[in-house]
Amino acid sequence: MKVLPRAIFDTSTLVGAAIRPHSVPNKALLKAFSTCEVCASTRTLEELKSVLCRDKFALYVSLEIRQEFVDSYVRRVHLIMVEHRVRRVLKDPCRDEKNDKFLELALVSEADVLISSDEDLLVLHPWQDIQIVTPAVFLGEW
Repeated sequence: MKVLPRAIFDTSTLVGAAIRPHSVPNKALLKAFSTCEVCASTRTLEELKSVLCRDKFALYVSLEIRQEFVDSYVRRVHLIMVEHRVRRVLKDPCRDEKNDKFLELALVSEADVLISSDEDLLVLHPWQDIQIVTPAVFLGEW
């Protein structure tokens, strides 16, 4: 039985939070940690780790700080196991199949909201009774 609403963050939003500590994405993440159960899967965590290791983000913040962000995020999220069979039966997948991992996680975790900065996910709002909103909308309406 869920006590708190469940929230999912896509990688684009988490990257924004990691490289800009005073940004709307970071404020949304902090709000979610205080008001929701933030969920992740092994696939979403792997993508976050991989993306934040990219050299282009060194212009904004050191690799050490990015790794600390990931470590902190991993410690705070509720890890949800997404079985392979869910991936095969996903209804109404995203037009960018790389984002299906967030829809799978949202479905399996029974998420209430998916916070995204990716237009390919945002156009699905609402999806399977799950709200898909920008970090700004999450801040203002949740």
